[in-house]
Amino acid sequence: MVLLIFIFLFILFYYFYSKLQITKSFKFPPGPVPLPVIGNLHLLDFRKPYATLIQLSEKYGPVYTFHMGMTKTVVLIGYDAVKDALVNYADEFGERGRVPAFDRFAQGNGVSFGHGESWRQMRRFTIATLKDFGMGRSKLDEMMLEESTYLIEVFKSHKGQPFDNSSALNAAISNNISSIVFGKRFDYKDETFILLLKKLSDFFRVVGHRMTQLYNIYPILEYFPGAHREIFSCKENLYAYIKQIHKESKSKLQYNDLRNFIDAFVVKQSQERDTTGINYFHDKNLVETTATLFVAGTETATRTLRWSLLLMAKYPEIQKKVQNEIDKVVGSERFPSTKDRKNLPYCNAVIHEVQRFSNVVPLSLQHETAADVHFRGYFLPKGTQVIACIGSALYDKTQWATPDKFNPSHFLDTKGNFVLPDAFLPFSAGRRICLGEAMAKAEIFIFFVVLLQKFAFVPPPGITAKDLDIESAPGTSSKPKPHKLCAVLR
Repeated sequence: MVLLIFIFLFILFYYFYSKLQITKSFKFPPGPVPLPVIGNLHLLDFRKPYATLIQLSEKYGPVYTFHMGMTKTVVLIGYDAVKDALVNYADEFGERGRVPAFDRFAQGNGVSFGHGESWRQMRRFTIATLKDFGMGRSKLDEMMLEESTYLIEVFKSHKGQPFDNSSALNAAISNNISSIVFGKRFDYKDETFILLLKKLSDFFRVVGHRMTQLYNIYPILEYFPGAHREIFSCKENLYAYIKQIHKESKSKLQYNDLRNFIDAFVVKQSQERDTTGINYFHDKNLVETTATLFVAGTETATRTLRWSLLLMAKYPEIQKKVQNEIDKVVGSERFPSTKDRKNLPYCNAVIHEVQRFSNVVPLSLQHETAADVHFRGYFLPKGTQVIACIGSALYDKTQWATPDKFNPSHFLDTKGNFVLPDAFLPFSAGRRICLGEAMAKAEIFIFFVVLLQKFAFVPPPGITAKDLDIESAPGTSSKPKPHKLCAVLR
């Protein structure tokens, strides 16, 4: 009891002290009146926090202040506000926000949660290295098409009966990034691979847990039991695996035959040791950057593909139009390539509408102001936490004809040609835009076209297309609820 009283008094002191630190020269946008200690958390639906933030914008406008506990957080809602901050004020809003669940491991390193010059060096090196290993080139197509043959066999093995496709899609997408990062693909039944994917699944489950959300608001909860503590063991297991691969790579490294991202990093490490000044290519940056590539490169693309197949089963008339176009342009004998994209406007429009409608990362990752900034009549201090709700751009009523409906026409002109609206921001925007965007686009296109070329996706027996539930599951991100589909050979 004494401990709880002490903690409460400490939080209360910190709350009023932090308010005194914000001088009158700064001007935050309006927002709901906060309560002591909890701020505006009493208004937040932890099952779908992005829905709460969008709803509040109807009263407070596209730029408002929401108190995450004791932290003033500026929320950006709608395409205009999000683009204005992340693109027009890219430098000022380009710092990564402070998220305790990730900061404990990243410690300022890596490409997602890194800061300053370290982040710039890692991002520049990672983009260049991914290109060297095929991102945006025909080499990547070949790798993905090879992987798709294994995926097809898994789908065939169910012989048209209902099954949950999440593990197969997760394994296929994971193997793409594994081939680049680790230099090898795994058999879907490989025990190490299965364990790795389970840890990855556990990680995302815990990230979206309410206790983890509370921990990110009140870091002092680190010292208390709860589901949020699982995130530490999940990360430690993944880091241990990466360190083992790193050790093996160093022992077999051949400078004239680099096999993977880790090899390239090790070579860069040795080169940087011979230079003067700060060396950012240390082992902590290697582990954090590699973990980010593997984690981020697997989950979002997998969720998008799961949504795509569910939506095709939900809207069989759209699925049929996609398949007719694939049959006409690609046929049934050869595999597609990313070069076919320009000749598949309707298919391309459907894929983009899946990304818009599914809205898999509605809140993106938190931002932070890198300097004091005047923005839209307000004056925000350096270090202000910022939530740029990219999902609100994807559902902006001023930008999309029917934002709440699945409608491929959002990406087609009157002549049936593919068009890309400015408000399409599933990979975020500005300095922190997803560096794996090109790879993710290629993966989603190739796997989607291959699967629709070979299979028709229908609901399980006894369930109609109309009955399929396309409401997203509760959580900080958007993913389909557990479901099964039938993959019927065409």
